[in-house]
Amino acid sequence: MAPKNDLLLRAARGEKTERTPVWVMRQAGRILKEYRDVRSRLSGFIELVKTPERAAEVTLQPVDILGVDAAIIFSDILVIPEAMGLPYEMIESRGPVFPETISSEKDLEKLRIAEAESLGYVAEAIALTKKELNGRAPLIGFAGAPWTIFAYMTEGGGSKTFSKARRMLYNAPGFSNKLLQMITESTIAYLKSQIAAGADIVQVFDSWAGILPEAHYEAFSMPYIRQICDAIDEVPVIIFAKGAYNSRASIAKTSCSVMGLDWNMNILETRELSLGKTLQGNLDPATLYADFKEVERQTKKMLDQFGFEKHIANLGHGVYPDIDPEKVKCFIDVVKNYSEQKLSKGRDNTSL
Repeated sequence: MAPKNDLLLRAARGEKTERTPVWVMRQAGRILKEYRDVRSRLSGFIELVKTPERAAEVTLQPVDILGVDAAIIFSDILVIPEAMGLPYEMIESRGPVFPETISSEKDLEKLRIAEAESLGYVAEAIALTKKELNGRAPLIGFAGAPWTIFAYMTEGGGSKTFSKARRMLYNAPGFSNKLLQMITESTIAYLKSQIAAGADIVQVFDSWAGILPEAHYEAFSMPYIRQICDAIDEVPVIIFAKGAYNSRASIAKTSCSVMGLDWNMNILETRELSLGKTLQGNLDPATLYADFKEVERQTKKMLDQFGFEKHIANLGHGVYPDIDPEKVKCFIDVVKNYSEQKLSKGRDNTSL
């Protein structure tokens, strides 16, 4: 079923919209009491990800509570390494932890290209969510970019520097490319399974793009992102590469439909580099700690800089878990009302 509210999809395709569509990264999460209530009934984060009915429930919450223009399926980027044969744990105080890591070509023998069947719980959650959405909004599927997944698989968890992962790129480039290619093939199969289950658009998160020097990002991330973009031709693709300032022109040359901006990326400069692509972003998440008046002011300023075409409003990264959901709703409402007023005024002026 095509969504009745298709603003985000039309914006992603570069078409004109009645107003700017808006959603928020990490919108289904700890900012919502309703999410915390669901999670409290389960053993932890991973059980929530792997229980399709509950994953669908928390995916729908931001649409109903916050009024966003899209749902994003509740899952985790690290389901890919697990499906490849490298399970992980989610430790409340530490984040993701891999009991084993990949550090040599011999270790690659432990892995497999992930098959869609091994991630069937995500496809099931998508199908359930689509049924419950009943066309109210499009559904976003997602995956981690190969470099970001590589970083976790070789480092063993989160890190400020990912020095083990980065050392691999210098000392074992052949091994690195083999692992990155395995991740890429797994990711393509995974995203296609999400699309087959009902995802209307997909986003690729390169969360750790910014820790690489430009030459390494061009060598060890961009070729694999290009493969993904070229392979996914059924729906629009959003690339969100946090911190990849020097590679924005390269991202623009891929076949993706939308470029995501983090909050430190200059909007006008990126617009010049984007080759006419739709842009997504990029309010500083910390803005939502300010009072409502300042949230409104900063949101309007952001919208004026992007303009009111080829833009999907979002934060420049995921919403922080201790932010008041009413501030998030303020951001969303300002985007809707202000962009609609601006576009309506523009139409009135052209008809004079």
